[in-house]
Amino acid sequence: MAIVEMRKLGVYGTKKHRKAVLEFLQEMGAVEVDSPDSKEVPFEKMDTSGQRIRFQKIADEFDYVIDYLKKYDTGGSGGLLNLENTLISKEEFEEIEKNRRSYYSKVTEVLELEKSIIESRATITRKENKIATLSPWTKLDIPLNTEKTKKTKVFIGTFPEKITEEDLYRIATEGLEEPIPVTAEILYDENQITNVCVIATNRVAGKVEENMRAHGYSKLPFLSHRIPDVAIDKRKQDIVVEKDKIHEAEEKLATYVEYIPQFKIAADYFRTRSEKYRILGTLPQSDKVFFIQGWTDADKADAIKNALEEKFDVVVEIEQDDEHAPIKLKNNHFSEASEGVLESYGLPTHGRVDPTTVMSLFYVFFFGMMLSDAGYGIVMAIVCAVVLKKFPRMEKGLNKMLRLFFWCGLSTAFWGFMYGGFFGDAIDVIAHTFCGVPADQQVLKPIWFAPLENPMKLLIYCMLFGLIHLFAGLGMKGYEYLKQKDWVGFISDVVAWYMFITGLVLMLLPTSIFASIAGTQITFSPAMVTFSKVLTIAGVVIILLMSGRANKNWGLRIALGAYDIYGITGWLSDVLSYSRLLALGLATGVIANVINMMASMNGNIIVFVIVFILGHTLNILINLLGAYVHTNRLQYVEFFGKFYDGGGKAFEPFKIINRYIEFKED
Repeated sequence: MAIVEMRKLGVYGTKKHRKAVLEFLQEMGAVEVDSPDSKEVPFEKMDTSGQRIRFQKIADEFDYVIDYLKKYDTGGSGGLLNLENTLISKEEFEEIEKNRRSYYSKVTEVLELEKSIIESRATITRKENKIATLSPWTKLDIPLNTEKTKKTKVFIGTFPEKITEEDLYRIATEGLEEPIPVTAEILYDENQITNVCVIATNRVAGKVEENMRAHGYSKLPFLSHRIPDVAIDKRKQDIVVEKDKIHEAEEKLATYVEYIPQFKIAADYFRTRSEKYRILGTLPQSDKVFFIQGWTDADKADAIKNALEEKFDVVVEIEQDDEHAPIKLKNNHFSEASEGVLESYGLPTHGRVDPTTVMSLFYVFFFGMMLSDAGYGIVMAIVCAVVLKKFPRMEKGLNKMLRLFFWCGLSTAFWGFMYGGFFGDAIDVIAHTFCGVPADQQVLKPIWFAPLENPMKLLIYCMLFGLIHLFAGLGMKGYEYLKQKDWVGFISDVVAWYMFITGLVLMLLPTSIFASIAGTQITFSPAMVTFSKVLTIAGVVIILLMSGRANKNWGLRIALGAYDIYGITGWLSDVLSYSRLLALGLATGVIANVINMMASMNGNIIVFVIVFILGHTLNILINLLGAYVHTNRLQYVEFFGKFYDGGGKAFEPFKIINRYIEFKED
């Protein structure tokens, strides 16, 4: 529960050491390089965009080829569950660096092979479309582009309607005298389109064409100079050739799969070089000197200064500048898992409190209450534990998320046993349906109570836990006041609200309204009743007089205090927000019970297993999402709303960018 103290570094050196210093800092991965204001350091900056873009493009090509070759990787090394980086030695990395051009040429070859496959598939598509176009003309035994012979004219075309051969002959010969030197044939008809071939002597050809055009005839556009069957066979042969090309290219592509590990190392090498040139372009430099400004952990600053000054001809200055320093959090193993939740909202600024530890306890607690099924929690915890164990070097953010869900799974299992839920009422349903246990005998009993049987009791506890959560948020605000030694603010803005809220709660407990909700009557002694009233009034008076203390006008000051007292309505709505703990917990249990009822309706064990697995898988996914969203909301709106505002900039060290690899420790 802390923000790491940072130090500002200023590195001044001769220009010939510029790249070497950057490479050293990048390999160390402990310094965030910051671009100083040009007014502070009036040096020019080098334009490195060309090199940066070129190296990034090469890295992107490696990435693309790695993903593309996975389909040819029969060993499955590129599967979905390959969540961690490959562990390599510095020697392996240096070998790839030395032969990087050779591996890039292989990438180029893969891209060329892919291009040839794409072209072949496009050719196949064109040929298939051509075959589809030629197929309606297969009855024709002359080339499709035939227009005439020495004594005849040939009409090959279509009518926009379905006609018979008799109709075609009648249309073509209309107005001609016997004997009629015309032959007509229907080649194909479908969907109100009729393909025809009409041959007429030169003497009557003009009249025949005129007759047909009057009925919608249109000449066939050029399709082929071959007979349709011959043209189709030719294209089928072309398709076979293109498929052979694809097969040959794919066989060759499969031989490149063995280079995927080397491609991964090379991709990270070029990605790292691109990052180096990006940073290089931000450095102020003159003809002879350069300047680097950056940030690092306070406990590492001296070691970095000594290492730089020993290895290079540079001077390093260290100074403290909390106002502009980036934020790096430091928490224990349990709380660190929740840092992603805080980062999504916004990091704290220096001088403010890091709420991660307190938030993580409530987060896991409330998540378990919302999902609240022991079976679901055990499944979550086991899955997360197995993945974490199997892939110890996975990406840090994913590792944190899985650890968070592991703890949430344990919390869910705890609340499930407290409520008596194990895949809903699956234990009882199985016992009653398949094991002969009497229907009135409960097998799995809740350790605490069953929410479905007493929802109002759970509602009271949800609001109690919510009030504790809100009080914790108010306490964090008080902690910040104490750190700043603002005693007046601590009493006026924290202690007074504790008194006010606590007094109101104590006044509410003995009332009939609370008794009707809780189902029990609480009675206080007269002294306790008086104490609750005194506590409430004292809190109100302090808030009224001191909340607007920044204003010296007492009239306005009291008005601002009265407005702040009106904020009690916000506290009421915040407390009621925790009823979602009840709603989501009940939803999970009710849906699970319905699934069990549906699965056991006909008493068939096979049907039961299928419905059970499918139903509970869907239920856990839906309610897992709901618990995640609403637990986040309770932190962001209710808890953080009492004391927290983000605005800190995350610490992003200049380092080797490893998407695929990780170096072995020396």
